[in-house]
Amino acid sequence: MTRTVLLHLLDGDGRPLGVLPRYDVPAPWWQEVADVVAGARTRYGIGVSVLRLLHTDRPAPHGGTVGYLAQLDGGAVVPPGVPLAPSEVDLSAEPLRAPWAVPGGPAASLRWAAAELHRAGRGAHLAVPQRAWNLSAIWRLDGPGPGPGPDGPAGAGAPVWLKQVPGFFAHEAVLLRWLGTAVPDLAPVLLATDGCGRMLLEHVPGEDGYGLDPPGRDAIAADQHRIQLASVAQVETLVASGVPDRRGAALARTVRDRLTAHGAELAPVRPLLDGLPDRMAEVARCGLPDVLVHGDLHPGNVRIAGNRRVIIDWGDGFVGHPGFDILRLTEALDPEPAGHLLRAWSGRWRSSVPGSDPARAVELLRPVAPLWMAAVCADFLSRIEPSERVFHAADVPAYLDRAARTV
Repeated sequence: MTRTVLLHLLDGDGRPLGVLPRYDVPAPWWQEVADVVAGARTRYGIGVSVLRLLHTDRPAPHGGTVGYLAQLDGGAVVPPGVPLAPSEVDLSAEPLRAPWAVPGGPAASLRWAAAELHRAGRGAHLAVPQRAWNLSAIWRLDGPGPGPGPDGPAGAGAPVWLKQVPGFFAHEAVLLRWLGTAVPDLAPVLLATDGCGRMLLEHVPGEDGYGLDPPGRDAIAADQHRIQLASVAQVETLVASGVPDRRGAALARTVRDRLTAHGAELAPVRPLLDGLPDRMAEVARCGLPDVLVHGDLHPGNVRIAGNRRVIIDWGDGFVGHPGFDILRLTEALDPEPAGHLLRAWSGRWRSSVPGSDPARAVELLRPVAPLWMAAVCADFLSRIEPSERVFHAADVPAYLDRAARTV
Protein backbone atom coordinates (compact mmCIF):
# COMPACT_ATOMS: atom_id res chain seq x y z
CA MET A 1 0.00 0.00 0.00
CA THR A 2 1.24 3.47 -0.90
CA ARG A 3 -0.13 7.02 -0.81
CA THR A 4 -0.83 9.41 -3.62
CA VAL A 5 -0.22 12.98 -2.43
CA LEU A 6 -1.96 16.17 -3.54
CA LEU A 7 -0.11 19.10 -2.00
CA HIS A 8 -2.03 22.38 -1.71
CA LEU A 9 0.61 25.06 -1.39
CA LEU A 10 0.68 28.36 0.50
CA ASP A 11 3.43 30.91 0.10
CA GLY A 12 5.50 32.18 3.01
CA ASP A 13 2.80 34.68 3.95
CA GLY A 14 0.03 32.08 3.93
CA ARG A 15 -1.49 32.97 0.56
CA PRO A 16 -2.69 30.11 -1.70
CA LEU A 17 -0.51 29.26 -4.68
CA GLY A 18 -2.14 26.13 -6.13
CA VAL A 19 -1.83 22.35 -6.09
CA LEU A 20 1.30 20.47 -7.11
CA PRO A 21 0.93 17.56 -9.55
CA ARG A 22 0.16 14.40 -7.62
CA TYR A 23 2.99 12.10 -6.62
CA ASP A 24 3.28 8.78 -4.80
CA VAL A 25 5.10 8.11 -1.55
CA PRO A 26 5.93 4.67 -0.13
CA ALA A 27 4.57 5.06 3.41
CA PRO A 28 0.76 4.68 3.49
CA TRP A 29 0.28 6.24 6.95
CA TRP A 30 -1.58 9.52 6.58
CA GLN A 31 0.06 11.24 9.57
CA GLU A 32 3.61 10.44 8.44
CA VAL A 33 4.91 13.41 6.45
CA ALA A 34 8.64 12.73 6.00
CA ASP A 35 8.03 11.13 2.58
CA VAL A 36 5.61 13.91 1.63
CA VAL A 37 8.21 16.60 2.33
CA ALA A 38 11.00 14.62 0.69
CA GLY A 39 8.85 14.06 -2.40
CA ALA A 40 8.19 17.79 -2.83
CA ARG A 41 11.90 18.52 -2.52
CA THR A 42 13.22 15.78 -4.83
CA ARG A 43 10.52 16.07 -7.50
CA TYR A 44 9.92 19.82 -7.58
CA GLY A 45 12.86 21.36 -5.74
CA ILE A 46 10.85 23.05 -3.01
CA GLY A 47 11.00 22.89 0.76
CA VAL A 48 7.64 22.72 2.53
CA SER A 49 6.09 22.24 5.95
CA VAL A 50 2.95 20.11 6.02
CA LEU A 51 0.26 21.84 8.07
CA ARG A 52 -2.70 19.46 8.05
CA LEU A 53 -4.73 16.89 6.16
CA LEU A 54 -7.43 18.35 3.90
CA HIS A 55 -9.17 15.43 2.19
CA THR A 56 -8.89 11.74 1.37
CA ASP A 57 -10.64 9.35 -0.99
CA ARG A 58 -11.04 6.73 1.75
CA PRO A 59 -13.37 6.73 4.75
CA ALA A 60 -10.65 5.50 7.12
CA PRO A 61 -6.84 5.32 7.22
CA HIS A 62 -4.58 4.51 5.34
CA GLY A 63 -3.35 4.71 1.71
CA GLY A 64 -5.31 6.11 -1.19
CA THR A 65 -5.16 9.71 -2.38
CA VAL A 66 -4.57 12.25 0.37
CA GLY A 67 -4.63 16.02 0.11
CA TYR A 68 -2.51 18.12 2.48
CA LEU A 69 -2.11 21.82 3.08
CA ALA A 70 1.56 22.81 3.05
CA GLN A 71 3.47 26.08 3.33
CA LEU A 72 6.69 26.96 1.54
CA ASP A 73 9.68 27.07 3.88
CA GLY A 74 11.39 30.41 4.42
CA GLY A 75 12.22 32.04 1.12
CA ALA A 76 11.38 28.99 -0.98
CA VAL A 77 9.63 29.52 -4.30
CA VAL A 78 8.03 27.21 -6.81
CA PRO A 79 10.48 26.83 -9.72
CA PRO A 80 9.34 28.05 -13.12
CA GLY A 81 7.77 25.32 -15.18
CA VAL A 82 6.18 23.45 -12.26
CA PRO A 83 2.46 23.39 -13.10
CA LEU A 84 0.08 24.34 -10.29
CA ALA A 85 -3.62 23.51 -10.48
CA PRO A 86 -6.11 25.90 -8.85
CA SER A 87 -6.65 25.29 -5.14
CA GLU A 88 -10.03 25.76 -3.49
CA VAL A 89 -8.91 25.41 0.12
CA ASP A 90 -11.01 27.12 2.77
CA LEU A 91 -8.52 29.15 4.79
CA SER A 92 -11.03 30.61 7.25
CA ALA A 93 -10.26 30.30 10.96
CA GLU A 94 -11.23 27.07 12.73
CA PRO A 95 -11.37 27.16 16.56
CA LEU A 96 -10.36 23.51 16.90
CA ARG A 97 -7.31 23.78 14.63
CA ALA A 98 -4.01 22.66 16.14
CA PRO A 99 -1.42 25.44 16.63
CA TRP A 100 1.05 23.72 14.28
CA ALA A 101 -1.61 23.39 11.53
CA VAL A 102 -1.82 27.10 10.72
CA PRO A 103 0.48 29.13 8.44
CA GLY A 104 3.62 29.94 10.39
CA GLY A 105 2.85 27.33 13.06
CA PRO A 106 5.71 24.92 12.29
CA ALA A 107 8.16 27.80 11.92
CA ALA A 108 7.18 29.16 15.34
CA SER A 109 7.72 25.78 16.97
CA LEU A 110 11.09 25.34 15.30
CA ARG A 111 12.16 28.81 16.46
CA TRP A 112 11.25 27.85 20.02
CA ALA A 113 13.25 24.62 19.73
CA ALA A 114 16.26 26.47 18.28
CA ALA A 115 16.18 28.95 21.16
CA GLU A 116 16.07 26.15 23.73
CA LEU A 117 18.93 24.29 22.08
CA HIS A 118 20.98 27.49 21.90
CA ARG A 119 20.30 28.10 25.59
CA ALA A 120 21.61 24.60 26.31
CA GLY A 121 24.72 25.22 24.21
CA ARG A 122 23.82 22.56 21.67
CA GLY A 123 24.24 24.56 18.46
CA ALA A 124 22.21 24.55 15.26
CA HIS A 125 20.11 21.57 14.22
CA LEU A 126 18.57 20.64 10.87
CA ALA A 127 14.80 20.01 11.17
CA VAL A 128 13.36 16.97 9.39
CA PRO A 129 9.53 16.79 9.64
CA GLN A 130 8.24 13.37 10.67
CA ARG A 131 4.55 13.61 11.57
CA ALA A 132 1.67 16.09 11.36
CA TRP A 133 -1.86 15.26 12.43
CA ASN A 134 -4.42 16.12 15.08
CA LEU A 135 -2.63 14.36 17.97
CA SER A 136 0.93 15.56 17.42
CA ALA A 137 3.51 17.20 15.23
CA ILE A 138 7.02 15.71 15.37
CA TRP A 139 10.33 16.87 13.94
CA ARG A 140 13.69 15.14 14.09
CA LEU A 141 16.38 17.75 14.73
CA ASP A 142 19.69 16.44 13.40
CA GLY A 143 22.71 17.71 15.28
CA PRO A 144 25.79 19.30 13.76
CA GLY A 145 28.83 17.24 12.89
CA PRO A 146 29.16 13.51 12.23
CA GLY A 147 27.06 11.19 14.30
CA PRO A 148 24.88 8.10 14.22
CA GLY A 149 21.64 7.84 12.32
CA PRO A 150 18.28 8.21 14.06
CA ASP A 151 18.40 4.61 15.31
CA GLY A 152 22.01 4.74 16.47
CA PRO A 153 23.32 5.36 19.97
CA ALA A 154 22.71 8.67 21.69
CA GLY A 155 25.66 11.02 21.97
CA ALA A 156 27.45 13.57 19.83
CA GLY A 157 25.60 14.02 16.57
CA ALA A 158 22.51 12.15 17.73
CA PRO A 159 19.17 13.78 16.90
CA VAL A 160 16.96 15.70 19.29
CA TRP A 161 13.20 15.41 18.87
CA LEU A 162 10.66 18.21 18.88
CA LYS A 163 7.16 17.04 19.72
CA GLN A 164 4.10 19.26 19.93
CA VAL A 165 0.76 17.99 21.25
CA PRO A 166 -2.71 19.52 21.69
CA GLY A 167 -3.93 20.86 25.01
CA PHE A 168 -5.67 17.64 25.97
CA PHE A 169 -2.27 15.90 25.89
CA ALA A 170 -0.39 18.70 27.66
CA HIS A 171 0.11 16.50 30.75
CA GLU A 172 2.61 14.38 28.77
CA ALA A 173 5.39 16.76 29.79
CA VAL A 174 4.30 16.47 33.43
CA LEU A 175 4.53 12.70 33.21
CA LEU A 176 7.90 12.73 31.48
CA ARG A 177 9.31 14.99 34.18
CA TRP A 178 8.02 12.65 36.91
CA LEU A 179 9.20 9.52 35.08
CA GLY A 180 12.62 11.08 34.63
CA THR A 181 12.94 11.23 38.40
CA ALA A 182 11.22 7.99 39.36
CA VAL A 183 12.39 5.60 36.60
CA PRO A 184 14.89 7.49 34.41
CA ASP A 185 15.95 4.39 32.48
CA LEU A 186 12.42 3.62 31.27
CA ALA A 187 11.27 6.95 29.83
CA PRO A 188 12.49 9.55 27.30
CA VAL A 189 14.56 12.42 28.66
CA LEU A 190 12.64 15.70 28.63
CA LEU A 191 15.05 18.49 27.72
CA ALA A 192 12.59 21.40 27.66
CA THR A 193 8.89 22.22 27.54
CA ASP A 194 6.97 25.43 27.00
CA GLY A 195 4.10 24.20 29.20
CA CYS A 196 1.67 24.46 26.27
CA GLY A 197 2.38 21.28 24.34
CA ARG A 198 5.88 21.77 22.95
CA MET A 199 8.57 19.36 24.17
CA LEU A 200 12.21 18.78 23.33
CA LEU A 201 13.21 15.16 23.88
CA GLU A 202 16.58 13.46 23.94
CA HIS A 203 17.06 10.82 21.26
CA VAL A 204 16.12 7.27 22.29
CA PRO A 205 18.25 4.69 20.45
CA GLY A 206 16.73 1.54 19.04
CA GLU A 207 13.64 0.58 17.09
CA ASP A 208 9.92 0.68 17.84
CA GLY A 209 8.68 -2.70 19.06
CA TYR A 210 5.92 -3.33 16.51
CA GLY A 211 5.38 -7.07 16.08
CA LEU A 212 7.18 -7.91 19.31
CA ASP A 213 6.90 -11.54 20.45
CA PRO A 214 5.23 -12.57 23.74
CA PRO A 215 8.48 -12.75 25.77
CA GLY A 216 9.30 -9.21 24.67
CA ARG A 217 5.82 -8.05 25.67
CA ASP A 218 6.23 -9.72 29.05
CA ALA A 219 9.43 -7.72 29.56
CA ILE A 220 7.45 -4.54 28.80
CA ALA A 221 4.79 -5.61 31.31
CA ALA A 222 7.50 -6.08 33.94
CA ASP A 223 8.88 -2.61 33.19
CA GLN A 224 5.45 -1.07 33.48
CA HIS A 225 4.87 -2.93 36.74
CA ARG A 226 7.97 -1.24 38.11
CA ILE A 227 6.70 2.17 36.97
CA GLN A 228 3.29 1.55 38.49
CA LEU A 229 4.69 0.46 41.83
CA ALA A 230 6.72 3.68 41.92
CA SER A 231 3.55 5.69 41.24
CA VAL A 232 1.34 4.21 43.99
CA ALA A 233 2.31 6.83 46.55
CA GLN A 234 2.29 9.62 43.95
CA VAL A 235 -1.16 9.40 42.40
CA GLU A 236 -2.56 12.41 44.27
CA THR A 237 0.46 14.49 43.29
CA LEU A 238 0.12 13.41 39.66
CA VAL A 239 -3.58 14.28 39.57
CA ALA A 240 -2.88 17.65 41.18
CA SER A 241 -0.27 18.26 38.46
CA GLY A 242 -2.83 17.79 35.70
CA VAL A 243 -2.73 14.06 34.95
CA PRO A 244 -6.32 12.93 34.21
CA ASP A 245 -8.09 11.16 37.08
CA ARG A 246 -9.77 7.98 35.82
CA ARG A 247 -10.16 6.16 39.12
CA GLY A 248 -13.24 4.01 39.50
CA ALA A 249 -16.34 6.19 39.55
CA ALA A 250 -14.50 9.01 37.72
CA LEU A 251 -13.85 6.70 34.77
CA ALA A 252 -17.48 5.55 34.73
CA ARG A 253 -18.71 9.16 34.62
CA THR A 254 -16.23 10.11 31.90
CA VAL A 255 -17.23 7.18 29.70
CA ARG A 256 -20.93 7.93 30.07
CA ASP A 257 -20.55 11.66 29.45
CA ARG A 258 -18.28 11.36 26.42
CA LEU A 259 -20.29 8.68 24.65
CA THR A 260 -23.57 10.43 25.34
CA ALA A 261 -22.23 13.73 24.00
CA HIS A 262 -20.84 11.98 20.94
CA GLY A 263 -24.27 10.63 20.02
CA ALA A 264 -23.03 7.09 19.43
CA GLU A 265 -25.45 4.18 19.12
CA LEU A 266 -25.28 2.85 22.67
CA ALA A 267 -28.06 0.24 22.69
CA PRO A 268 -25.69 -2.76 22.34
CA VAL A 269 -23.60 -1.59 25.33
CA ARG A 270 -26.38 -0.04 27.41
CA PRO A 271 -26.36 -2.80 30.10
CA LEU A 272 -22.58 -2.50 30.37
CA LEU A 273 -22.75 1.28 30.50
CA ASP A 274 -25.53 1.34 33.11
CA GLY A 275 -23.69 -1.18 35.26
CA LEU A 276 -20.29 0.48 34.93
CA PRO A 277 -20.23 2.17 38.38
CA ASP A 278 -21.00 -1.13 40.10
CA ARG A 279 -18.48 -2.98 37.95
CA MET A 280 -15.74 -0.48 38.77
CA ALA A 281 -16.60 -0.78 42.46
CA GLU A 282 -16.20 -4.54 42.15
CA VAL A 283 -12.86 -4.02 40.40
CA ALA A 284 -11.73 -1.90 43.36
CA ARG A 285 -12.66 -4.71 45.76
CA CYS A 286 -10.09 -6.91 44.00
CA GLY A 287 -7.50 -4.98 45.98
CA LEU A 288 -5.10 -3.47 43.44
CA PRO A 289 -4.02 0.14 43.93
CA ASP A 290 -4.62 2.99 41.51
CA VAL A 291 -1.46 3.79 39.59
CA LEU A 292 -0.08 5.65 36.60
CA VAL A 293 -1.54 4.00 33.49
CA HIS A 294 0.17 4.50 30.13
CA GLY A 295 -3.16 4.27 28.32
CA ASP A 296 -1.83 2.95 24.99
CA LEU A 297 0.74 0.34 25.97
CA HIS A 298 1.25 -1.51 22.70
CA PRO A 299 4.78 -2.58 21.64
CA GLY A 300 5.00 0.18 19.03
CA ASN A 301 5.14 2.65 21.91
CA VAL A 302 8.33 1.07 23.23
CA ARG A 303 11.81 1.76 21.85
CA ILE A 304 14.07 -1.27 22.09
CA ALA A 305 17.86 -1.40 21.83
CA GLY A 306 19.28 -4.75 22.91
CA ASN A 307 18.05 -5.39 26.43
CA ARG A 308 17.04 -1.78 27.01
CA ARG A 309 13.44 -0.66 26.65
CA VAL A 310 12.09 2.89 26.84
CA ILE A 311 8.34 3.49 26.95
CA ILE A 312 7.33 6.50 24.85
CA ASP A 313 4.18 8.49 23.95
CA TRP A 314 2.61 9.18 27.35
CA GLY A 315 -0.11 11.52 26.10
CA ASP A 316 -2.85 8.97 26.84
CA GLY A 317 -1.59 8.53 30.41
CA PHE A 318 -3.95 8.74 33.37
CA VAL A 319 -4.30 7.67 36.98
CA GLY A 320 -6.43 4.55 37.22
CA HIS A 321 -6.37 0.77 37.33
CA PRO A 322 -3.21 -1.09 36.20
CA GLY A 323 -5.30 -3.72 34.40
CA PHE A 324 -5.90 -1.40 31.45
CA ASP A 325 -2.26 -1.57 30.38
CA ILE A 326 -1.96 -5.36 30.37
CA LEU A 327 -5.20 -5.66 28.41
CA ARG A 328 -3.83 -3.27 25.78
CA LEU A 329 -0.51 -5.11 25.67
CA THR A 330 -2.18 -8.48 25.07
CA GLU A 331 -5.15 -7.55 22.88
CA ALA A 332 -3.53 -8.56 19.57
CA LEU A 333 -2.27 -11.93 20.82
CA ASP A 334 -3.79 -15.39 20.49
CA PRO A 335 -5.46 -16.72 23.65
CA GLU A 336 -2.59 -18.97 24.76
CA PRO A 337 0.26 -16.39 24.76
CA ALA A 338 -2.13 -13.71 26.05
CA GLY A 339 -3.10 -16.01 28.92
CA HIS A 340 0.55 -16.60 29.76
CA LEU A 341 1.24 -12.85 29.92
CA LEU A 342 -1.85 -12.25 32.03
CA ARG A 343 -0.84 -14.96 34.49
CA ALA A 344 2.65 -13.47 34.77
CA TRP A 345 1.14 -10.01 35.30
CA SER A 346 -1.22 -11.37 37.96
CA GLY A 347 1.68 -13.08 39.70
CA ARG A 348 3.61 -9.84 39.95
CA TRP A 349 0.66 -8.05 41.49
CA ARG A 350 -0.13 -10.86 43.92
CA SER A 351 3.47 -10.67 45.05
CA SER A 352 3.36 -6.88 45.37
CA VAL A 353 -0.11 -6.76 46.96
CA PRO A 354 -0.70 -9.97 48.92
CA GLY A 355 -4.36 -10.90 49.15
CA SER A 356 -5.31 -9.09 45.94
CA ASP A 357 -7.13 -10.78 43.05
CA PRO A 358 -5.59 -9.36 39.85
CA ALA A 359 -7.03 -12.06 37.59
CA ARG A 360 -10.61 -11.25 38.57
CA ALA A 361 -9.92 -7.52 38.17
CA VAL A 362 -8.76 -8.07 34.59
CA GLU A 363 -11.79 -10.16 33.68
CA LEU A 364 -14.08 -7.46 35.07
CA LEU A 365 -12.18 -4.83 33.09
CA ARG A 366 -12.06 -6.81 29.83
CA PRO A 367 -15.24 -5.24 28.35
CA VAL A 368 -14.50 -1.90 30.00
CA ALA A 369 -11.20 -1.46 28.12
CA PRO A 370 -12.78 -1.15 24.63
CA LEU A 371 -15.60 0.93 26.09
CA TRP A 372 -12.98 3.30 27.50
CA MET A 373 -11.19 3.45 24.13
CA ALA A 374 -14.48 4.34 22.45
CA ALA A 375 -14.83 7.21 24.92
CA VAL A 376 -11.22 8.30 24.23
CA CYS A 377 -11.86 8.42 20.49
CA ALA A 378 -15.17 10.22 21.01
CA ASP A 379 -13.25 12.85 22.96
CA PHE A 380 -10.70 13.20 20.14
CA LEU A 381 -13.53 13.76 17.67
CA SER A 382 -14.98 16.53 19.82
CA ARG A 383 -11.65 18.36 20.05
CA ILE A 384 -10.23 18.25 16.51
CA GLU A 385 -11.17 20.08 13.36
CA PRO A 386 -13.59 18.49 10.86
CA SER A 387 -11.11 17.52 8.12
CA GLU A 388 -8.99 15.57 10.62
CA ARG A 389 -11.87 13.55 12.08
CA VAL A 390 -11.48 10.93 9.37
CA PHE A 391 -8.54 9.57 11.40
CA HIS A 392 -10.86 8.50 14.24
CA ALA A 393 -14.42 8.44 12.87
CA ALA A 394 -14.55 4.65 12.49
CA ASP A 395 -12.95 3.97 15.87
CA VAL A 396 -15.92 4.73 18.12
CA PRO A 397 -18.34 2.19 16.57
CA ALA A 398 -15.54 -0.36 16.25
CA TYR A 399 -14.63 -0.16 19.94
CA LEU A 400 -18.30 -0.17 20.98
CA ASP A 401 -18.83 -3.32 18.93
CA ARG A 402 -15.80 -4.93 20.58
CA ALA A 403 -17.11 -3.99 24.03
CA ALA A 404 -20.53 -5.48 23.24
CA ARG A 405 -18.99 -8.72 21.97
CA THR A 406 -16.59 -8.95 24.92
CA VAL A 407 -19.26 -8.57 27.58
